[in-house]
Amino acid sequence: MSALLESDNVSLKHGERHLVNGVSVRLVAGELVGLVGPNGAGKSTLLNLLAGLVKPDSGSVALSGRAIHKISLQERSQMLAWVAQSGPVNWPLTVERIIALGRRPHLSAWQRLTKEDKLAVEEAIAMTDCESFRDQDATTLSGGERTRMLLARALVAQPKVLLADEPIAALDLRHQLQTMQLLRQFATGDNGCLVVLHDLSLAYRFCDRLYLMHEGILVAQGAPADVLSDDNLRDVYGVEVVKGEGELPYIVPVREISRQV
Repeated sequence: MSALLESDNVSLKHGERHLVNGVSVRLVAGELVGLVGPNGAGKSTLLNLLAGLVKPDSGSVALSGRAIHKISLQERSQMLAWVAQSGPVNWPLTVERIIALGRRPHLSAWQRLTKEDKLAVEEAIAMTDCESFRDQDATTLSGGERTRMLLARALVAQPKVLLADEPIAALDLRHQLQTMQLLRQFATGDNGCLVVLHDLSLAYRFCDRLYLMHEGILVAQGAPADVLSDDNLRDVYGVEVVKGEGELPYIVPVREISRQV
């Protein structure tokens, strides 16, 4: 199956340090793929590279088989949506208007929203549970409300590829579950989603495949049960865990492993 989005051996350095070092990932239609790893592993940097927001020092990124930097920004925005980690909101606009901005890639300059656009806005508001604060000034939202608004803004563009950087980090338990179910629902048919997660239990439960990063490189990839092995968690995170499998898998860290310096 052809990839919706893929990187081929991409690398990016800051000074002498490799932020991402020779990483190849692949996302196909119908997949929810998780990107996991400790803080500073290079996950957010990789998502920036995959979105075309940063050019790699070496390697390449392709969106639907085309070099991403050869695709116009408008066409790229129709195909791929991005939910940044703790995305800032600087405009004193209502939540509904911020969400509606996600339709801009489908409109010509100065074109007003069509009935189809307005319907897409309503659907995105409902899916992300933003109805209760749709008329609120977006700059006054809590962190969790802002995350839901920005996810709605991404979904309203109706992209084929969704990149989400820690979309559940600021959410309460109900909305964490709701968001993971929403991403799972999105990643069906012709769509695919790559999501950065720190909650390994939710990654285990919802994702089809996982990529595990550490110090800028990929150290494991594949089915969640294989990637989240005791050995990998010990080597990468420096912890021992208790795990449960089955319909509701869970991973709980129970002991930090001391390391020789």
